[in-house]
Amino acid sequence: MRNDRQFAGHCSQRHAMHRGGRGFGRGRGFGGRHGHDDEGRSARRRMFDSGELRLVLLKLIADEPRHGYDLIRSIEELTGGAYAPSPGVIYPTLTLLDDMGQIEAQQSEGAKKLFAITDAGRTELEANADVVAAAMARLAAVGEETQRTDSASVRRAMGNLRQVLMDRLGDRDLDKAALHDIVALIDEAAQKIERL
Repeated sequence: MRNDRQFAGHCSQRHAMHRGGRGFGRGRGFGGRHGHDDEGRSARRRMFDSGELRLVLLKLIADEPRHGYDLIRSIEELTGGAYAPSPGVIYPTLTLLDDMGQIEAQQSEGAKKLFAITDAGRTELEANADVVAAAMARLAAVGEETQRTDSASVRRAMGNLRQVLMDRLGDRDLDKAALHDIVALIDEAAQKIERL
């Protein structure tokens, strides 16, 4: 039997085309402090290690029967909006869980499939209780961090800076000295924030 990652990779293209080829959510990675590795390259940590997403979905379905979209929204809510898995990952994983007999589709209104956990799914959750607890704790920690750092005033200030920069950098009369001053101000602000 193929592992979760191979199966999801195999099916994601088919499901992306079925769903119009659009991604869902931001799906951001999570690096260390400042999101960079030791050599200054952008570091992206996967939200889930191999098999963890399958177990998280199983846990959420065990809590209550859910549609695929409900699962995406639930994970996004747990992370405070910082991460939302794409349908191209969620739906193949649900197909895998169904093929493994760990979930089953129930009767529901409309075209959406409502999935419920089976006895085999409950057994799988019990056998992997530590992995499930760690993954759920990680999602909650991301949500707490997002809540702590993603306040409305910070978003407003960042939006204001972005707009001012776009306006000023779009000015044809901007000379090299002014551009140098802008860069120096941004660098100075970054250093001051880092020292807080």
